[in-house]
Amino acid sequence: MLGPGAAGRVLSRALSLSHGPASVVVERVWPVPLGRAGAAPRLHPRRHRVYRVLRDGKHQPRGDMELLLSRAVQDLGSRGDVVRVKKSLGRNKLLPQGLAVYPSPENLRLFQQEKEAQQGKLEEPQTQSGQKTLEFLRRCRLQVGMKNNVSWELSPDIVARHFLKNLGVFVPPHALRLPPEPITRWGHFWCDVTVNGLDTVRVPMDVVQFLHPKTKRFRHWQQQQQQQLESSRERLL
Repeated sequence: MLGPGAAGRVLSRALSLSHGPASVVVERVWPVPLGRAGAAPRLHPRRHRVYRVLRDGKHQPRGDMELLLSRAVQDLGSRGDVVRVKKSLGRNKLLPQGLAVYPSPENLRLFQQEKEAQQGKLEEPQTQSGQKTLEFLRRCRLQVGMKNNVSWELSPDIVARHFLKNLGVFVPPHALRLPPEPITRWGHFWCDVTVNGLDTVRVPMDVVQFLHPKTKRFRHWQQQQQQQLESSRERLL
């Protein structure tokens, strides 16, 4: 059995569900001074009727609802993230299963205090989008096309542009690390990509001769024609 003090502390740490999704939370701009013992505080007729809106859930679009995730949910976010989801998903799955709560000021303050308490003690976990990016990069091989009529040296800016162009992944140049020796020729190399400043993955990189897109399409068409010709010969034989 918990004593009165312990029970009060547990209740104070519990997640608050007092504010519904369609509630308006306000606070006074001018704080009300404390009154004498046993007397009601004296309110100013104008000053203490001025309020500041903290959260307006009544006049938001009715299609979605905002929730504060209490656990990590796939394709939505991690614990402590405020997400906007459909009402059917929030009311039928997230709220009943304890995966999310309403983003009331008490809940936001609770998660903010939890985040501040964990800073410096535990290593910050990788986000779900970061995990997906790491898994995708482990399966990829980057191809960088460089011209043969000018002298060049591969730089992180060039590699970052090819990541976005060939793989569809935006990688800032400061998150890339190339081999220590300068790359000035064609060949097979590697580059290290650091995701969110936490995890690093090594991506194989092929530096090849640059080809115009029309030339690439023409050679691809030639290969297809050659394969069709060989397959037809095998059927005839």
